[in-house]
Amino acid sequence: MAKPILSAFADEYSAELDVQLKMLQENGIGYIELRGIDGKNISTLTDGEVQILKEKLEAAQINVSAIGSPIGKIALDGDFEAHLEMARRVFKTAVAVGTTNIRMFSFYPPEGKKIEDCFDEVVEKLDRLLTLAEEYGLTLCHENEAGIFGESPEACHRLLTAFGGRLKCVFDMGNFTLENYKAFPEGYELLRDYIVYFHIKDGFSTGEIVPPTKGQACIPEILAAHNEIATEDYIITLEPHLEVFDGLSGLVKEITHKNPYQFPSAEVAFRTAIDLIKEVIA
Repeated sequence: MAKPILSAFADEYSAELDVQLKMLQENGIGYIELRGIDGKNISTLTDGEVQILKEKLEAAQINVSAIGSPIGKIALDGDFEAHLEMARRVFKTAVAVGTTNIRMFSFYPPEGKKIEDCFDEVVEKLDRLLTLAEEYGLTLCHENEAGIFGESPEACHRLLTAFGGRLKCVFDMGNFTLENYKAFPEGYELLRDYIVYFHIKDGFSTGEIVPPTKGQACIPEILAAHNEIATEDYIITLEPHLEVFDGLSGLVKEITHKNPYQFPSAEVAFRTAIDLIKEVIA
């Protein structure tokens, strides 16, 4: 039977790469999904900074499970040529640090339009990104996210099937739950054949983000189901969002009820999430 392997968005613990790597080592986590590095987004690193990153990862014996890129997180009428150049930068970084998985999104609508009416344009732009990624031997993994085309399980499935397997899935059960979609069984069963890895986040449909297993995202049930069908071990990336970090305020909708889980620091929050997800894996 396959089993999950733990990775993490360690920038939720600290902005500093050295602190991120030390935390992963102390908690026996051998993988990282790269996003925030010493206060910079992974997509903006220079060649020299990528080389330093690579050397530090190797010294710490931490592998890269994926690049948590911002690709596709722009409006459809934004500067797509500039976005392609940013994507090329991300792809070169992925090759340098030894991962083939790129997390990405499926665009926001132009002002005055509904994203569900923009399917053809979404597909056209994703196809160009896929073609570029394939030149580098990389896999684009689409994450479900509020406000983009692929917000609902049904919209994600429509995109994934449109590309006949070229586009893969990062399944974020917490994001589905926060937007009042059923992550399990409905969402998982619809998308399971396209899933490369998972983002671990939990919450309630009323907007509260809570520690893993404390909400409605059905994390244990989803992982148990995937263990039964996976043909090899697979990555689960911890992205708990329990304490506000740089950029979080723009990622989640307004909370309408008081969150029952409060943490004194990002460090305490993240270590709590680690302990809880390790219980699930065990």
